[in-house]
Amino acid sequence: MRILAFLTEAFPFWVLICGALALVRPTLFTWFSGSLITVGLGIIMLSMGMTLGFDDFRRIGRERSRVLPGVLLQYTVMPALGWSLGYLLALPTPFAVGLVLLSCCPGGTASNVISYLAKADVALSVTMTVLSTLLAALMTPTLTALLAGNRIDVSATGLFLDTVQVVVLPVVAGALLKWRFPRVIELVLPVAPLVAMLTITLIVASVVGAGREQILEAGLRLLVAVFGLHLFGFLFGYLAGKVALGRETGARTVAIEVGMQNSGLGVVLARGNFANPLVAIPSAISTVAHSLIGSLAAAWWSRSPADDAPPPTPPSQAS
Repeated sequence: MRILAFLTEAFPFWVLICGALALVRPTLFTWFSGSLITVGLGIIMLSMGMTLGFDDFRRIGRERSRVLPGVLLQYTVMPALGWSLGYLLALPTPFAVGLVLLSCCPGGTASNVISYLAKADVALSVTMTVLSTLLAALMTPTLTALLAGNRIDVSATGLFLDTVQVVVLPVVAGALLKWRFPRVIELVLPVAPLVAMLTITLIVASVVGAGREQILEAGLRLLVAVFGLHLFGFLFGYLAGKVALGRETGARTVAIEVGMQNSGLGVVLARGNFANPLVAIPSAISTVAHSLIGSLAAAWWSRSPADDAPPPTPPSQAS
């Protein structure tokens, strides 16, 4: 168990190492492409669903005042940041559209792990992730079409159908499996985070390897845009969390939830709905960026636990 936990918590480093290897030897990872990426994200979202109970869905209604600030920021501040950074840094159209798509995605499942490590409110993090994920079927295609539709042809219907297929259905299926076969799921859960981590690492390395030349050519501007998106997301999330929730653990949780996107979804939607493969590059880089920023934030916050912190509950038990 300790070995599994160690391997899972080292997720940012595996992504960084494999991403770097993909730049040097793309063929190590480019075999993981096409339908494999879609299936991979489905596995990740199924794993997320298996960590949930239906109490998590009911909690959304009970705790609206605590959940809504993070979700509102997810679909207002982040899309505005994505569009603004692409415009201000004059990114090439495919990268600018990819950044907008990324910024319109829901919170990432890794945020729940980071919240646990940062001694934030894991139950609140899980609840916000669930709600933003379920809303993604409507919000992600609508906002992407609104903000990027004037730069490239955006199929809102295609984005909607893909989001339902690879996000909403697997999450609901995972929750149903946990409800129907709780003992079997208890045996699977310890391994599920590691499987999800390996899968997202393969997805990222594959996209980085396929877009190697364009990534190296875009260079600093693209990195500044993606890292800036997540850094500002953490900052605005923390400040808004302080104001809206009035407590340190809530502010940390909102910061993590807003600052970390579902980059895997961004990759799948980009590759399935845009002819130019470069649209997927910002989401691939994002996985490295938000994992590193989140891990550093967790390391900093874990040294100074908040006075209002709830008892620590591992993400897989936060339902």
